[in-house]
Formats: sequence, C-alpha cells, structure tokens
Amino acid sequence: MTARLPPCLPSPPGLKGRGTPVRIAHRFERESREPFDDGWGTLDQQAALETLPAATQVIEERAKSLLARNDSPDVPFELSINPYRGCEHGCIYCYARPTHSYLNLSPGLDFETRIVAKVNAAERLEEELAKPSYRPSPVNIGSATDAYQPVERRLGITRQVLEVLERCRHPYTIVTKSSGIERDLDLLASAAARQQAWVSVSITTLDPALARKLEPRAAAPHRRLQTVRRLREAGVPVGVNVAPIIPFINEPEIERIIEAAADAGAASIHYTVLRLPWEVDPLFQDWLARHFPERAARVMAHVREMHGGRDYRAEFGKRMKGDGLWAQLVRQRVRQAAKRCGIEGAAPALDTSAFVPPRRGRQQELF
Repeated sequence: MTARLPPCLPSPPGLKGRGTPVRIAHRFERESREPFDDGWGTLDQQAALETLPAATQVIEERAKSLLARNDSPDVPFELSINPYRGCEHGCIYCYARPTHSYLNLSPGLDFETRIVAKVNAAERLEEELAKPSYRPSPVNIGSATDAYQPVERRLGITRQVLEVLERCRHPYTIVTKSSGIERDLDLLASAAARQQAWVSVSITTLDPALARKLEPRAAAPHRRLQTVRRLREAGVPVGVNVAPIIPFINEPEIERIIEAAADAGAASIHYTVLRLPWEVDPLFQDWLARHFPERAARVMAHVREMHGGRDYRAEFGKRMKGDGLWAQLVRQRVRQAAKRCGIEGAAPALDTSAFVPPRRGRQQELF
C-alpha cells in the first residue's frame, strides 16, 4: 500500500534549501485540519507562504542525561551522544525524522527548521563519566542527527563534548556528512594517536544536483571527499558510508562512490539501504513524486522487495541491509567494488584502557 500525505497537508511547491516543504502531522496528533476556501483567497495566500524560505529556529534544552544506550545488534556501539535533535541538513530520507514527533513537532519541515540544542551537553557528559559505576566503551557521536550540522558553527556543543572526551582519554567514533568536522582536527588527531578516534563520512551521491535535492544543506559531495583526505592526512582513521542506497536514484553510483572514496584515502566502506519508518515513508514518497515522477513506481517496487513486500521492515538484521535478491545484489556490488579498490578493512578497534574519569567536584573530593 502506498503511503500518502494526510489530506490536510497537500504537497506545496518545494522550499529552496529544504528537504521537504510539508509540515506533516505526526503520528501522535489528536487533531486534524483541512484546507478551506473561504472565498477570500485564503488557499492562494497559504500557497504563497509555503514558497517563502523557512527560517531555522534553535530551541535550547538543558538535557537531563546525555549518554544513550543501544541494544540493537545492527550497530557496532553500545553508547551514543546526539548533541542536537532535528537536523538542518534536511535529508529527505533521514530515519531520525520521526523522533520529532515526541516533541510534538512535525517530522517534516519542523525536523529541519526547529533544532533542539543540548546546551549543557558537556556538563552532563562529565557527570555521567564520573559515576563510579561507569565502564568505558567507545561512544558514537551523531548516530541520529549530525553533530556538525550548520548550527554547530555558532554553538560549538560538539566541540565541548570532544574536549571532555579528550581530557578523559575516552574513545569515540563520529558519523557525519559535514566538512565542519575539519574544525576539530586537533582533537581528532590527538585521540587518533592514542587509537581512540574513528570517523565515518557519509557520501550518498557524487552528483551535486542530486545532493541538493536529497540533502540540501549538507556539504557538497566534493567537499566531503576533501574532508576524507584531510582526516586521513591528519592521521585520523576514516571510512566512507555509502548511505542510504536508493534503487534507481543513487544506486547506479555505487561503484563510482567507492572508487572516489578510495582515491580520497578511505580505509573502510560501509553501506545501508533506504529505510522508511513511520512518517519518513509519506515524506519520501512525496519527494519522489515531486522530483522523479517517471521512476517513482520502480523505486518503491524495489524498496518493497528489499523489505519483505512492505515499505519498511523494522526487524533487526534486515532493516539496514534489506533482504531478497535486490539486497543481495547491492551487497555483492559494494563488496566487489571495495575489493577492487583495495579497501578490505573494517573500523579499527579503539582503546578503552587509558580512560581517566573526570574529577567529581570539590565537595565530593573532601570525603
């Protein structure tokens, strides 16, 4: 069954620099709204408003906790940190969009224009690392939303988190599609010298025109490749994540992306296929109909083939790589291309033995 936008949220014209112009109702909404023509041109006025650029609003939050624990066998880390909720990159395929529903905000336009910043992240991290019960394990930064999205340039919350990890000699990994990570090469290189840092740069396409449609405010493809080079030159282990692979959209580029990654110095290759949980499904299909109407049916047919006949299957072991013949073909293409390019390594093991807990405060030190 094809998911559709709610009738109260018709698909308006695209917004420049945004992944979707739609403030789709989230799954917890108790009220619904329908457009009504009152004879005064209200619908025309609404359409005109939808074409205006949507400004980004930063909502400051004092987080009660920072370290999130993971129990999924699909990801290679137990702990994660996300300094921000929502992401201005606006990637239409982002599987984290539905998390904005818990904030009573739309997983559509609100997700990329209303960014929650955990302004006390460094403070909370120190408190959690100082607990006597804490046992060090490599922590992933940016597992849900990009820690180097545009607002980070001004707020520097991710930088503060890295400074805490540096002082504590704590290992970490980072996933990003932003060249903003280059700002922190000093901290990354220091941690990498102790075998305590690894970075994965996501590269979805080499086509700048497609990138502007898929992920409008993320770094351009050539800048991400340059970031891979600069990380490698600084001695930071770096891999490339070809993700998500979307049939007939960026899937034809698999081999070229891996070749470009190898030329830039990537030591490992990872990938995932398109995932459409909850509200991401209608948002992506609206985007697909808007930009690629002539191939929308074929794209979704192969997406469903990889997810057991459904738009998305959340089953562990299947949700990220898919299943079936098409998924197997993608897996083989990725492996063979990486092997041809001489990339057969995996993410390096990180050292936890040098961890030094932060000081727990002067008053506690007296006892």
